[in-house]
Amino acid sequence: MAAVSLTPRALYEEVAELLRQRIFDRELSPGSWIDELKLAEQYGISRTPLREALKVLATEGLVTMKVRRGAYVTDVNEKDLTDVYHLLSLLESDAAAVVAEKASSEQIRQLQDLHRQLEKSTGNRERFFQINEEFHTLLLAIADNRWRDQVVGDLRKVMKLNRHNSLLKSGRIEESLAEHSILMQALAAHDAHGAAEAMRRHFSNGLEAAA
Repeated sequence: MAAVSLTPRALYEEVAELLRQRIFDRELSPGSWIDELKLAEQYGISRTPLREALKVLATEGLVTMKVRRGAYVTDVNEKDLTDVYHLLSLLESDAAAVVAEKASSEQIRQLQDLHRQLEKSTGNRERFFQINEEFHTLLLAIADNRWRDQVVGDLRKVMKLNRHNSLLKSGRIEESLAEHSILMQALAAHDAHGAAEAMRRHFSNGLEAAA
């Protein structure tokens, strides 16, 4: 049987990641039209892998395809944001309860290490975003449900379209850190109910700040 080349697949996935980061960095702003021809020229590729990459981003909710008008960066409206935060609250509060019940001492220590890094990052918004994401990713990994991880991963990509707004509110970073502290205390005490409730409050307050 002849060897199968994986280059085209690798190419469109690479392009998807490049576009994903440009969207998160606001180089491609919410609601803006995506100029396929210009991007293809910039990347030195044909429009075929570019269009495949856009299909990937459309599946993730980052791009919206409009008939006869092309692709646009998704502009998250208030209902979208409310729906995403609602589902994330349900899924991640459940994960927090699982972690409180089942996490080993070493796993709790790893979460505490990330929390301490958060405490040191309040003066650097981008660093705070990064550590916060690492904390939530680790918590989900400890909870160990790949189906939940898959859904949460897609929802968090959509949430990141609005993440800059959520922490621009005066004092929100400090509030978020305080919420993390309460969550961390519940996790360390193996208090499943307390951990789930802390995570729900965290997302409720985050939505209020982002709206």
